[in-house]
This record gives sequence, structure tokens and C-alpha cells, in this order.
Amino acid sequence: MITEGLLREGASVIISSRKQDDLDAAVAELSPLGEISSFAADLGATGGVEALAAHVAEQVDALHVLVNNAGANWGAPVEDFPASAWDKVLSVNVKAMFGLTQALLPQLRAASTDDDPARVVNIGSIDGLRAPQPGINNFSYSASKAAVHMLTQQLATTLAPDILVNAIAPGLFESKMTTGLLAFGEDAVAAQIPLRRIGRPADMAGIAAFLAGPSSTYITGAVIPVDGGVVASR
Repeated sequence: MITEGLLREGASVIISSRKQDDLDAAVAELSPLGEISSFAADLGATGGVEALAAHVAEQVDALHVLVNNAGANWGAPVEDFPASAWDKVLSVNVKAMFGLTQALLPQLRAASTDDDPARVVNIGSIDGLRAPQPGINNFSYSASKAAVHMLTQQLATTLAPDILVNAIAPGLFESKMTTGLLAFGEDAVAAQIPLRRIGRPADMAGIAAFLAGPSSTYITGAVIPVDGGVVASR
């Protein structure tokens, strides 16, 4: 979703994921839209952040936009929720986000100008803005996304004025993480959303392109819900 939006705006994009097969498929699908390449890295594993940062630094001297979109989730009843779920989810969702941003600061600063600062766009979640509904036992995930939102604000004030740092807090979109919820039926789930639908790829692509583009140069430290009105209604 985000990659397609940036490509349609003329960006050259490097994407990363744990599985090379998934990356190859994405590159094949999206390459007609623009310049795209990939690098496989596990940001939750030792050395994963460093490997990805080194690859990006080899490819570009100046990085205009960094999108921190790696994510992990875990669900279990509170009585059975393991300590390992905290280690895994916080490592990917928070620690790796900070580490990759930190490692790529030289490239981000090299891309920044007075009129067009570099950008960091972090992917949070509405689960970090309000408590999930009872039965959605994603304790480490929701806590990690609240941490992402606070980290976004602190990085925004720390890195200003050279680098703008904002977060997108998605609601319900079709993805691997939401397969279980959507199994109840899209119409049934959408009925609980004020706009009566789940998110579409264009919704995420549009906000990402906006935060990466020239119309957002006076915005930093923002956490923007893209949720069909869920947060506002609770």
C-alpha cells in the first residue's frame, strides 16, 4: 500500500522484509510503477537492523524518506501471555524502529534542505491510542504501538528542524495481522466502524504520500489515525 503510493509519486523505493520470496513478488508486481529494489532482513534478529542500514547506505548517499513499517504481533489470554511475547514484539516494533532511524541519520541529514526536510514516517496503530476491545489480547502489541507514538514525538523534537518525524496510526486494513478478525466477516466488522468500511490500500497510500511530500513540511510529531473514525467514536 505505502510502497505503491510512493512509487506513484515518483519516488525510488527500497523495500525490506524477512522473506526474499515475498520481496521478489512485490518487486515484480510494482516495478511497472517506478524504480524499486529489495533487501531481505529480519529486524528482530541480531544484526538485522545493521545489515539493512548498511545496504541502504551503500545504495544512496541521501535518503529523503524512511518508512518504519516492520511489525510483530502476539495474542494470548492474559493468564498465558509469555514473557517472550514482550521481547519479540518490543524488539521489532520499537527497538528496531529506533535503531534503523538512528543508523540512517547521516543519509537523512544529507537529503534535508531548509525548504524540504527529510522525513521519517513510523507506523503505529489505533491500538496504541485506546485500549483494544475485550478479547483482543494483544498486550505487548498495543503497548508497543503506544511506545511508537511517544518515540515519534520525542524524535520529532530531537531531530527538528532537519528531519520531520510523524506516525500513521492505522485502524482495520486487510493484512496478515488482521486475518483472524476479518474471519468474522468484513461486513460484520465494518458495522462497528463509523464510516462503515475497513481501510482501503489507497487510504494508506494517500496519507504516506502526503507525509513524504511537499504539503507536509510544517508537520512534525503528529500521530494521525487512519481508522474510519474508530478512535473518535470511543
